[in-house]
Amino acid sequence: MRKIVIFFCFVASLSLNAMAESPYVGSFARMGYGARGMGMGNAMVAVTTGNISTYYNPALAPFCQERTATASFGILSLDRSLNFLNYTQPIEPNGGFSVGLINAGVSNIDGRDNSGYHTEDYSTFENQFYLAFGFKPEENVALGVAIKMYYSKLFEEVTSSSVGFDLGALVQITPELSIGGSVQDLNSKYQWSTSSVYGTLNGKNTKDNFPIVKKIGAAYTMVNTGVTVSVEYENTASSIQMFRMGAEYLLHENFSVRGGFDRWEINNDNAAGEKPSFGFTARTSFEHWAPALMYAFIFEPFSSHDIHVITLSASF
Repeated sequence: MRKIVIFFCFVASLSLNAMAESPYVGSFARMGYGARGMGMGNAMVAVTTGNISTYYNPALAPFCQERTATASFGILSLDRSLNFLNYTQPIEPNGGFSVGLINAGVSNIDGRDNSGYHTEDYSTFENQFYLAFGFKPEENVALGVAIKMYYSKLFEEVTSSSVGFDLGALVQITPELSIGGSVQDLNSKYQWSTSSVYGTLNGKNTKDNFPIVKKIGAAYTMVNTGVTVSVEYENTASSIQMFRMGAEYLLHENFSVRGGFDRWEINNDNAAGEKPSFGFTARTSFEHWAPALMYAFIFEPFSSHDIHVITLSASF
């Protein structure tokens, strides 16, 4: 029975990886971050305006203007969950830092005995805790590093943890144009042991390395019109190459709309994993703080339903 349960939990773990249409481990952490980023097609590696997200590039941390706390949750099909927490703060005179959590999981996994009768429901989860720091060695140049700790549970005592790193850089070419790049998940890996289930003789140890993700992109903000456009190129260790793009328009000082296109693979004609998206932000302000509501709709291929992401933020 335990072997059957582990098999179904393994299938559930694969469905976590399938959330990003990628066969590689840890793909939950490559889905994107929050309603703004996912609504702009995740083309955020060089975007220095608005709510800063060091998830895309730790070198963005010095560009945050005020303390900001955000909480996001995703509505996904197939009993999956995807949630985010983040806090970002500037550090005088030329730095900034960010801490946060990404949580993903699959619930309601049907456990059955050898006779086919239901026993109990199982679940799996993956977590990423991160701390990012960035600074400006020069007025128009920013560098950053992020430390990420992963913790994942496949079944009961079958768990894994790992520490990885992100590196990032950004150059502000003009006040409107910026170019950024990042290298993600250096040293990240899962190491599994099933000795607690099968015993020391039959248990096995397995190591799954995260793919190293390399990104470079550009963003252009037209201050007078309230428009920001961004493009990005990504290459992974498996030679997957893709483009993504996004745009945001400030219709009113308290309302903006956005759209994007993620995962346009240029070296795989049969991928069909493109993910268009759109969303909006509604904000207001009080004496010392400014709350905002953000929403994103992401078309998800290979799934029965699409993704909805809702983010609540407060700047103070």
